[in-house]
Amino acid sequence: MALDEALEPWLRLSLTPGLGDESFRRLLVAFGSPEAILASPSREIARIVPARLAADIERGPPQDALARAAAWLEDPANAVVTLGDPRYPQLLLQIPDPPPLLYVKGRAELLGGPALAIVGSRHATPHGVALAESFATTLSDAGLTIVSGLALGIDAAAHRGGLAGRAKSIAVVGTGLDIVYPARNRALAHALAASGALLSEFPLGTGPIASNFPRRNRVISGLARGCLVIEAAAQSGSLITARLANEQGRDVFAVPGSVHSPLAKGCHQLIKQGAKLVESALDVLEELRLPQPTPPPSGAAPAAQSDAREAALLEHLGYDPCDIDTLVARSGLAAEVVSALLTQLEIAGRVAAIPGGKYQRVR
Repeated sequence: MALDEALEPWLRLSLTPGLGDESFRRLLVAFGSPEAILASPSREIARIVPARLAADIERGPPQDALARAAAWLEDPANAVVTLGDPRYPQLLLQIPDPPPLLYVKGRAELLGGPALAIVGSRHATPHGVALAESFATTLSDAGLTIVSGLALGIDAAAHRGGLAGRAKSIAVVGTGLDIVYPARNRALAHALAASGALLSEFPLGTGPIASNFPRRNRVISGLARGCLVIEAAAQSGSLITARLANEQGRDVFAVPGSVHSPLAKGCHQLIKQGAKLVESALDVLEELRLPQPTPPPSGAAPAAQSDAREAALLEHLGYDPCDIDTLVARSGLAAEVVSALLTQLEIAGRVAAIPGGKYQRVR
Protein backbone atom coordinates (compact mmCIF):
# COMPACT_ATOMS: atom_id res chain seq x y z
CA MET A 1 0.00 0.00 0.00
CA ALA A 2 1.35 3.44 -0.97
CA LEU A 3 1.52 6.07 1.73
CA ASP A 4 -0.95 8.94 1.61
CA GLU A 5 0.64 11.84 -0.28
CA ALA A 6 -0.09 14.33 2.50
CA LEU A 7 1.20 12.02 5.22
CA GLU A 8 4.38 10.73 3.56
CA PRO A 9 6.46 13.94 4.03
CA TRP A 10 5.61 13.97 7.75
CA LEU A 11 6.71 10.35 8.12
CA ARG A 12 9.87 10.91 6.08
CA LEU A 13 10.97 13.69 8.39
CA SER A 14 9.91 12.01 11.62
CA LEU A 15 11.81 8.83 10.68
CA THR A 16 15.01 10.68 9.77
CA PRO A 17 17.64 9.53 12.30
CA GLY A 18 18.71 12.32 14.64
CA LEU A 19 15.84 14.71 13.85
CA GLY A 20 14.19 15.40 17.19
CA ASP A 21 10.87 17.06 17.84
CA GLU A 22 12.36 20.47 18.62
CA SER A 23 14.36 20.59 15.36
CA PHE A 24 11.32 19.30 13.46
CA ARG A 25 9.16 22.14 14.82
CA ARG A 26 11.85 24.75 14.05
CA LEU A 27 11.97 23.55 10.47
CA LEU A 28 8.19 23.72 10.20
CA VAL A 29 8.22 27.32 11.42
CA ALA A 30 11.00 28.24 8.98
CA PHE A 31 9.68 26.47 5.87
CA GLY A 32 5.94 26.25 6.52
CA SER A 33 5.35 22.57 5.71
CA PRO A 34 7.10 19.19 5.51
CA GLU A 35 6.80 19.31 1.70
CA ALA A 36 8.66 22.62 1.61
CA ILE A 37 11.38 21.28 3.92
CA LEU A 38 11.98 18.23 1.73
CA ALA A 39 11.97 20.35 -1.43
CA SER A 40 14.70 22.64 -0.07
CA PRO A 41 18.43 22.06 -0.69
CA SER A 42 20.48 20.95 2.31
CA ARG A 43 22.33 24.28 2.43
CA GLU A 44 19.00 26.02 3.15
CA ILE A 45 18.02 23.44 5.76
CA ALA A 46 21.47 23.84 7.36
CA ARG A 47 20.55 27.40 8.31
CA ILE A 48 18.11 25.93 10.83
CA VAL A 49 19.74 22.66 11.90
CA PRO A 50 23.33 21.32 11.87
CA ALA A 51 24.75 20.60 8.40
CA ARG A 52 25.11 16.89 9.10
CA LEU A 53 21.44 16.63 10.03
CA ALA A 54 20.49 18.67 6.95
CA ALA A 55 22.34 16.14 4.81
CA ASP A 56 20.51 13.27 6.53
CA ILE A 57 17.17 14.96 5.81
CA GLU A 58 18.08 15.31 2.15
CA ARG A 59 19.16 11.66 2.06
CA GLY A 60 15.87 10.50 3.58
CA PRO A 61 14.97 7.89 6.22
CA PRO A 62 15.67 4.15 6.03
CA GLN A 63 13.31 2.59 3.50
CA ASP A 64 12.43 -0.28 5.81
CA ALA A 65 11.07 2.23 8.37
CA LEU A 66 8.78 3.77 5.76
CA ALA A 67 7.70 0.34 4.55
CA ARG A 68 6.87 -0.72 8.11
CA ALA A 69 4.71 2.37 8.60
CA ALA A 70 2.96 1.80 5.28
CA ALA A 71 2.19 -1.82 6.17
CA TRP A 72 0.91 -0.83 9.61
CA LEU A 73 -1.40 1.78 8.10
CA GLU A 74 -3.08 -0.87 5.95
CA ASP A 75 -5.09 -1.77 9.05
CA PRO A 76 -8.09 0.61 9.11
CA ALA A 77 -7.86 0.71 12.91
CA ASN A 78 -4.46 2.43 12.66
CA ALA A 79 -3.77 6.09 11.91
CA VAL A 80 -1.05 8.71 12.08
CA VAL A 81 -2.28 12.14 13.20
CA THR A 82 0.05 15.08 12.44
CA LEU A 83 0.23 18.66 13.67
CA GLY A 84 -1.47 19.63 10.43
CA ASP A 85 -4.35 17.19 10.90
CA PRO A 86 -7.68 18.58 12.20
CA ARG A 87 -7.90 15.48 14.42
CA TYR A 88 -4.81 16.56 16.39
CA PRO A 89 -5.94 17.18 20.02
CA GLN A 90 -6.40 20.90 20.63
CA LEU A 91 -5.30 20.69 24.28
CA LEU A 92 -2.08 18.98 23.25
CA LEU A 93 -1.34 21.82 20.82
CA GLN A 94 -1.22 24.15 23.84
CA ILE A 95 1.75 22.47 25.54
CA PRO A 96 5.27 23.83 24.86
CA ASP A 97 6.50 20.72 23.03
CA PRO A 98 3.67 18.86 21.24
CA PRO A 99 4.81 15.79 19.26
CA PRO A 100 4.85 16.50 15.50
CA LEU A 101 2.88 13.33 14.92
CA LEU A 102 0.97 10.70 16.86
CA TYR A 103 0.50 7.03 16.04
CA VAL A 104 -3.03 5.97 17.01
CA LYS A 105 -4.59 2.52 17.17
CA GLY A 106 -8.33 2.39 17.80
CA ARG A 107 -10.79 5.25 18.01
CA ALA A 108 -8.89 8.37 16.92
CA GLU A 109 -12.02 10.48 17.49
CA LEU A 110 -11.52 10.08 21.26
CA LEU A 111 -8.54 12.45 21.00
CA GLY A 112 -10.91 15.36 20.52
CA GLY A 113 -13.11 14.81 23.57
CA PRO A 114 -12.74 16.05 27.16
CA ALA A 115 -10.38 13.84 29.14
CA LEU A 116 -8.93 13.28 32.60
CA ALA A 117 -5.58 11.65 33.37
CA ILE A 118 -5.48 9.10 36.19
CA VAL A 119 -2.05 7.87 37.31
CA GLY A 120 -0.50 6.20 40.32
CA SER A 121 1.70 3.46 41.67
CA ARG A 122 2.60 0.33 39.71
CA HIS A 123 2.63 -1.47 43.07
CA ALA A 124 -0.84 -0.38 44.12
CA THR A 125 -2.81 -1.93 46.96
CA PRO A 126 -6.08 -3.77 46.24
CA HIS A 127 -7.86 -0.79 47.75
CA GLY A 128 -6.06 1.63 45.41
CA VAL A 129 -6.81 -0.54 42.37
CA ALA A 130 -10.50 -0.72 43.27
CA LEU A 131 -10.60 3.03 43.91
CA ALA A 132 -8.97 3.85 40.56
CA GLU A 133 -11.32 1.56 38.66
CA SER A 134 -14.40 2.94 40.43
CA PHE A 135 -13.37 6.58 39.97
CA ALA A 136 -12.55 5.98 36.30
CA THR A 137 -15.91 4.36 35.55
CA THR A 138 -17.85 7.19 37.19
CA LEU A 139 -15.79 9.87 35.43
CA SER A 140 -16.05 8.07 32.09
CA ASP A 141 -19.83 7.84 32.50
CA ALA A 142 -19.78 11.60 33.14
CA GLY A 143 -18.16 12.14 29.72
CA LEU A 144 -14.44 12.25 30.53
CA THR A 145 -12.21 9.94 28.52
CA ILE A 146 -9.70 8.40 30.93
CA VAL A 147 -6.05 8.84 29.94
CA SER A 148 -3.23 6.84 31.52
CA GLY A 149 0.02 5.08 30.67
CA LEU A 150 -0.79 1.32 30.45
CA ALA A 151 1.51 0.53 33.40
CA LEU A 152 0.61 -2.11 35.96
CA GLY A 153 -1.33 -1.09 39.06
CA ILE A 154 -3.27 2.18 39.03
CA ASP A 155 -2.83 2.83 35.29
CA ALA A 156 -4.31 -0.52 34.31
CA ALA A 157 -7.19 -0.12 36.77
CA ALA A 158 -7.94 3.35 35.40
CA HIS A 159 -8.07 1.98 31.85
CA ARG A 160 -10.41 -0.85 32.88
CA GLY A 161 -12.71 1.58 34.64
CA GLY A 162 -12.65 4.01 31.72
CA LEU A 163 -13.52 1.26 29.25
CA ALA A 164 -16.46 0.27 31.46
CA GLY A 165 -17.87 3.80 31.16
CA ARG A 166 -19.29 5.54 28.11
CA ALA A 167 -16.34 7.89 27.32
CA LYS A 168 -13.81 5.00 27.25
CA SER A 169 -10.02 5.30 27.72
CA ILE A 170 -6.78 6.21 25.94
CA ALA A 171 -3.41 4.63 26.77
CA VAL A 172 -0.34 6.76 26.01
CA VAL A 173 2.58 4.35 25.71
CA GLY A 174 6.36 4.71 25.71
CA THR A 175 6.99 2.23 22.89
CA GLY A 176 6.00 1.85 19.26
CA LEU A 177 2.40 0.70 18.84
CA ASP A 178 3.54 -2.64 17.42
CA ILE A 179 4.93 -3.51 20.88
CA VAL A 180 2.89 -4.08 24.06
CA TYR A 181 4.71 -3.17 27.26
CA PRO A 182 4.37 -4.52 29.85
CA ALA A 183 3.41 -7.82 28.22
CA ARG A 184 1.10 -8.63 31.15
CA ASN A 185 -1.23 -5.91 29.88
CA ARG A 186 -1.60 -7.46 26.42
CA ALA A 187 -5.28 -8.32 26.90
CA LEU A 188 -5.95 -4.80 28.21
CA ALA A 189 -4.14 -3.31 25.20
CA HIS A 190 -6.37 -5.35 22.87
CA ALA A 191 -9.46 -4.10 24.73
CA LEU A 192 -8.26 -0.50 24.41
CA ALA A 193 -7.64 -0.95 20.68
CA ALA A 194 -11.14 -2.38 20.26
CA SER A 195 -13.21 0.25 22.10
CA GLY A 196 -10.75 2.92 23.26
CA ALA A 197 -7.41 3.95 21.81
CA LEU A 198 -3.65 3.41 22.09
CA LEU A 199 -1.40 6.37 21.32
CA SER A 200 2.35 6.86 20.89
CA GLU A 201 4.67 9.56 19.60
CA PHE A 202 7.37 6.94 19.02
CA PRO A 203 7.94 5.19 15.66
CA LEU A 204 7.00 1.57 15.15
CA GLY A 205 9.66 -0.79 16.42
CA THR A 206 10.66 1.46 19.34
CA GLY A 207 11.25 -0.79 22.35
CA PRO A 208 10.80 0.00 26.06
CA ILE A 209 13.62 2.55 26.44
CA ALA A 210 13.66 3.92 30.00
CA SER A 211 13.99 7.59 29.01
CA ASN A 212 10.88 7.45 26.81
CA PHE A 213 8.49 6.78 29.69
CA PRO A 214 8.98 10.08 31.55
CA ARG A 215 8.83 11.79 28.15
CA ARG A 216 5.41 10.35 27.30
CA ASN A 217 4.08 11.69 30.63
CA ARG A 218 3.77 15.21 29.14
CA VAL A 219 1.39 13.75 26.55
CA ILE A 220 -0.70 12.00 29.22
CA SER A 221 -1.18 15.28 31.09
CA GLY A 222 -1.34 17.36 27.90
CA LEU A 223 -4.35 15.48 26.55
CA ALA A 224 -6.36 16.01 29.72
CA ARG A 225 -8.19 18.78 31.55
CA GLY A 226 -6.76 17.55 34.82
CA CYS A 227 -4.64 14.86 36.43
CA LEU A 228 -5.79 12.66 39.33
CA VAL A 229 -3.14 10.82 41.36
CA ILE A 230 -4.19 7.73 43.33
CA GLU A 231 -1.50 6.08 45.49
CA ALA A 232 1.99 7.39 44.82
CA ALA A 233 5.21 7.01 46.79
CA ALA A 234 7.36 10.03 47.55
CA GLN A 235 9.60 9.34 44.51
CA SER A 236 6.86 8.07 42.21
CA GLY A 237 6.95 8.72 38.46
CA SER A 238 3.32 9.77 38.82
CA LEU A 239 4.56 12.94 40.50
CA ILE A 240 6.36 13.80 37.24
CA THR A 241 3.03 13.63 35.42
CA ALA A 242 1.40 15.77 38.12
CA ARG A 243 4.19 18.35 37.88
CA LEU A 244 3.88 18.49 34.09
CA ALA A 245 0.10 18.87 34.41
CA ASN A 246 0.60 21.81 36.76
CA GLU A 247 3.13 23.41 34.38
CA GLN A 248 0.66 22.97 31.51
CA GLY A 249 -2.05 24.79 33.47
CA ARG A 250 -4.10 21.67 34.19
CA ASP A 251 -5.91 20.92 37.45
CA VAL A 252 -4.12 18.46 39.73
CA PHE A 253 -6.10 16.22 42.08
CA ALA A 254 -4.86 13.75 44.70
CA VAL A 255 -6.56 11.13 46.86
CA PRO A 256 -5.26 11.13 50.45
CA GLY A 257 -4.46 7.96 52.35
CA SER A 258 -3.23 6.70 55.69
CA VAL A 259 -0.35 8.67 57.20
CA HIS A 260 1.33 5.30 57.77
CA SER A 261 1.22 4.23 54.12
CA PRO A 262 4.28 4.85 51.89
CA LEU A 263 1.90 4.95 48.91
CA ALA A 264 0.11 7.96 50.40
CA LYS A 265 3.19 10.13 50.81
CA GLY A 266 3.31 11.30 47.20
CA CYS A 267 -0.37 12.25 47.25
CA HIS A 268 0.02 14.09 50.56
CA GLN A 269 3.02 15.92 49.11
CA LEU A 270 0.92 17.06 46.15
CA ILE A 271 -1.89 18.23 48.43
CA LYS A 272 0.59 20.28 50.48
CA GLN A 273 1.75 21.86 47.22
CA GLY A 274 -1.76 22.89 46.24
CA ALA A 275 -3.33 19.85 44.57
CA LYS A 276 -7.04 19.52 45.21
CA LEU A 277 -7.89 16.87 47.79
CA VAL A 278 -10.35 14.36 46.36
CA GLU A 279 -12.57 11.99 48.35
CA SER A 280 -14.87 10.92 45.53
CA ALA A 281 -15.18 11.13 41.76
CA LEU A 282 -17.89 13.73 42.27
CA ASP A 283 -15.28 16.09 43.76
CA VAL A 284 -13.45 16.04 40.42
CA LEU A 285 -16.64 16.67 38.44
CA GLU A 286 -17.58 19.55 40.72
CA GLU A 287 -14.14 21.15 40.35
CA LEU A 288 -14.28 20.81 36.56
CA ARG A 289 -17.89 22.10 36.57
CA LEU A 290 -19.24 18.97 34.91
CA PRO A 291 -22.61 17.34 35.64
CA GLN A 292 -22.82 14.08 37.55
CA PRO A 293 -23.39 10.96 35.45
CA THR A 294 -26.98 9.83 35.04
CA PRO A 295 -27.62 6.93 37.45
CA PRO A 296 -28.86 3.65 35.97
CA PRO A 297 -32.58 2.78 36.34
CA SER A 298 -33.40 1.71 39.88
CA GLY A 299 -34.72 -1.64 38.65
CA ALA A 300 -31.54 -2.59 36.79
CA ALA A 301 -30.37 -6.07 37.70
CA PRO A 302 -26.63 -5.23 38.09
CA ALA A 303 -27.48 -2.37 40.46
CA ALA A 304 -29.74 -4.62 42.53
CA GLN A 305 -27.04 -7.28 42.69
CA SER A 306 -24.45 -4.71 43.78
CA ASP A 307 -26.79 -3.31 46.43
CA ALA A 308 -27.33 -6.80 47.81
CA ARG A 309 -23.60 -7.49 48.03
CA GLU A 310 -22.96 -4.15 49.72
CA ALA A 311 -25.71 -4.85 52.27
CA ALA A 312 -24.24 -8.28 52.98
CA LEU A 313 -20.76 -6.82 53.45
CA LEU A 314 -22.12 -4.23 55.87
CA GLU A 315 -23.58 -7.07 57.94
CA HIS A 316 -20.17 -8.76 58.05
CA LEU A 317 -18.54 -5.45 58.99
CA GLY A 318 -20.84 -4.66 61.89
CA TYR A 319 -19.96 -1.46 63.73
CA ASP A 320 -16.46 -2.27 64.97
CA PRO A 321 -13.28 -1.38 63.04
CA CYS A 322 -12.31 -4.19 60.70
CA ASP A 323 -9.58 -4.78 58.10
CA ILE A 324 -9.96 -6.26 54.60
CA ASP A 325 -8.42 -9.63 55.51
CA THR A 326 -10.98 -10.16 58.27
CA LEU A 327 -13.83 -9.20 55.94
CA VAL A 328 -12.52 -11.65 53.33
CA ALA A 329 -12.59 -14.42 55.94
CA ARG A 330 -16.08 -13.47 57.16
CA SER A 331 -17.68 -13.00 53.74
CA GLY A 332 -15.89 -15.65 51.67
CA LEU A 333 -15.37 -13.06 48.90
CA ALA A 334 -12.09 -12.41 47.11
CA ALA A 335 -9.95 -9.55 48.45
CA GLU A 336 -10.38 -7.47 45.28
CA VAL A 337 -14.18 -7.85 45.48
CA VAL A 338 -14.24 -6.79 49.12
CA SER A 339 -11.99 -3.83 48.31
CA ALA A 340 -14.24 -2.75 45.44
CA LEU A 341 -17.37 -2.99 47.59
CA LEU A 342 -15.72 -1.01 50.39
CA THR A 343 -14.79 1.68 47.88
CA GLN A 344 -18.40 1.92 46.70
CA LEU A 345 -19.63 2.08 50.29
CA GLU A 346 -17.03 4.72 51.16
CA ILE A 347 -18.05 6.88 48.18
CA ALA A 348 -21.67 6.50 49.29
CA GLY A 349 -20.72 7.65 52.79
CA ARG A 350 -21.73 4.39 54.46
CA VAL A 351 -18.27 3.35 55.68
CA ALA A 352 -15.14 5.32 56.56
CA ALA A 353 -11.46 4.39 56.25
CA ILE A 354 -9.61 4.81 59.54
CA PRO A 355 -5.91 4.56 60.48
CA GLY A 356 -4.34 1.11 60.47
CA GLY A 357 -5.88 0.01 57.18
CA LYS A 358 -9.27 -0.59 58.78
CA TYR A 359 -12.83 0.40 57.92
CA GLN A 360 -15.73 1.35 60.16
CA ARG A 361 -19.41 1.53 59.44
CA VAL A 362 -20.91 5.03 59.62
CA ARG A 363 -23.84 5.04 62.00
